[in-house]
Amino acid sequence: MNLDTSILSQIYKNVSFSKDEKICIENKLEKLTLKKGTTILKAGDTVFNQYYVFDGCLRTYYIDNSGKEHTLQFAINDWWISDYTAFFTSSKAIMYIETIQNATLYKISKENMEILYKEIPQLETFFRKKMERAFTSFQKRILASLSQSAKERYLSFITTYPNIEQNVKNFHIASYLGITTESLSRIRKEIAQN
Repeated sequence: MNLDTSILSQIYKNVSFSKDEKICIENKLEKLTLKKGTTILKAGDTVFNQYYVFDGCLRTYYIDNSGKEHTLQFAINDWWISDYTAFFTSSKAIMYIETIQNATLYKISKENMEILYKEIPQLETFFRKKMERAFTSFQKRILASLSQSAKERYLSFITTYPNIEQNVKNFHIASYLGITTESLSRIRKEIAQN
């Protein structure tokens, strides 16, 4: 693939590689340049890959039986995204992933990740730490959704994702927060008046 060394440094922060290891990693990553509105995963698909977001913004969402969308995650620069339940268990996807801005991604398959874990053991540590942080974040989000008011969840969202709010549609934010777009507007007005 001939990746720029600085891109590998960005993807795998604080991990040093030999020249041969860099070549091995480059051969396992595939660069994707996608337009806004591209769906990269649909419910029912087999999930072979996870994606590193170099630039742009994506969202993972679920569609319930009544057709309502529930946004689970946004992914911006330096984030990884996939339907991890399906990715790790080899089951079918239950999520959709779409680009909500033009995006540059680097895709890696589960099979290639396993090869890299064996050939470059520090990558297994790198990804384990990433997954630990992601799990912690998801657990905090679940607890917030159970215990915080909609206004508190919104304030937490804009603190956690300061660069996302201006770049995504209101209904995506409302879906992520588990509220209606009308409630989101009301919360924003209330905050603006204080």
